[in-house]
Amino acid sequence: MTTTEIPELIVRASAAQRIAASYDQEQVRRIAGAIGWLAVQRASDWAEMVFAETRLGDVASKVTRTSTRARVLMRDYQAARTVGVIETDEARSLVKIGKPVGVVAALVPTTVPEGVVFIGAMNAIMGRNATVFSPHPRAKGSTARIVAELRELLRRLNVPEDLLLCIESPSVDKTNELMSGADLVVATGGAPMVKAAYSSGTPAYGVGAGNAVAVADETADLDHVASEIASSQRSDLAIGCSTENAAVVVSDVYEDAIAAFRRAGAHVCTSEEKERLRSVLFADGHLNADLICKPAGVIAEAAGIDLANGEDWLIVEESGFGREFPFSGEKLSVVVALYRANGFDDAIDIVNGVHAYSGAGHSCGIYSADNERVMRFAESTNTVRVAVGQATTKSNAGGWTTGMPLTINLGCGTWGGNIASENVTWKHYINTTWVARPIENPVIPSDGELFGSLVDEPDLFVGYGAL
Repeated sequence: MTTTEIPELIVRASAAQRIAASYDQEQVRRIAGAIGWLAVQRASDWAEMVFAETRLGDVASKVTRTSTRARVLMRDYQAARTVGVIETDEARSLVKIGKPVGVVAALVPTTVPEGVVFIGAMNAIMGRNATVFSPHPRAKGSTARIVAELRELLRRLNVPEDLLLCIESPSVDKTNELMSGADLVVATGGAPMVKAAYSSGTPAYGVGAGNAVAVADETADLDHVASEIASSQRSDLAIGCSTENAAVVVSDVYEDAIAAFRRAGAHVCTSEEKERLRSVLFADGHLNADLICKPAGVIAEAAGIDLANGEDWLIVEESGFGREFPFSGEKLSVVVALYRANGFDDAIDIVNGVHAYSGAGHSCGIYSADNERVMRFAESTNTVRVAVGQATTKSNAGGWTTGMPLTINLGCGTWGGNIASENVTWKHYINTTWVARPIENPVIPSDGELFGSLVDEPDLFVGYGAL
């Protein structure tokens, strides 16, 4: 149903964006920086507010995530060029100019609304764009409140507050109308949302499903492996798409790995416990919304599992992948599927099998002291990101211990049905104009230099004129 609300929001955003189009590089960097610094100051209050509304994850993790990501994003902005001449290639006589996209439609999930709002706002403003946010219904109150706080900040900076707007009473129809009327869609959320974004007729960046798988071979420090995977489970109770959902351990050290996981606070389910867990976690064949991103004790109680030693994450041993093996998919819970691999090549096959079912293109991790294996693993898996020696949650989206650019949107390439096979960052929020001047005195290689030995194989190319 079409209303006047969405067109009015787009008109307001467009008017504000036309003013922002005159800003220079340092102006937009300062505005984006102010948003980032406000995020640091407000991290605790935003975390409390989001948790009170969604009841997902835990407050402490949300605080850490917001304050860290705001700082790391500003690190990345130090060298970012988005306005005017952003790149010069003298050898090719090329100059690139950065220009705004216009109005961005930002689709906000229920899992990390605070991050999607402030990071999306920073990236959009770095490109001199306006943004209209469409919240998830379960996070609409906190999303609207955070956008309102950012609008107040823009007022204090004497910047048009309508650079940031929010649909306060979201619906599917309103979101679809917004996507159709905007200049760019950035969709963060589940597969239906991303599919709708790509079907809107508007250029869109979407993300694929997360279902990270970590592999450990016989050269790995198993206690380190266990500690890293455990840290991912404890980070906002596995709310992030980069959380390891499965681990694959080669057979030679499989039992040692289980012992390490137990030392790291894991409860390894018996076959009976696994079936009870399956029945409650996958109600009616779908993830139980009442159990996702909840403490292990809540999940265990629902499944009749006794965590007598205070274990705070769960392991289920698995052997297959696909619909008949639901633990092989993304679980949004502190539950990890564990696979035994008959050697390193089998481990690679298991990762690709899991991702063929869920999580293709997103990410995987490897723990190995053999660099040749690391590179073979990276070349053989259908993933955009390969985290080496650390949790995928620490590597994928950027941070202090990784060179990956800070993002809240992880493109998964064509494997995951996405156009981007990289982290979606500020550079995806600008248009570029290429200025091409003549190359003076170009060096033109010979055919032999260009085509190599093919020029000496004339018989290979005989007869085409007669076809």
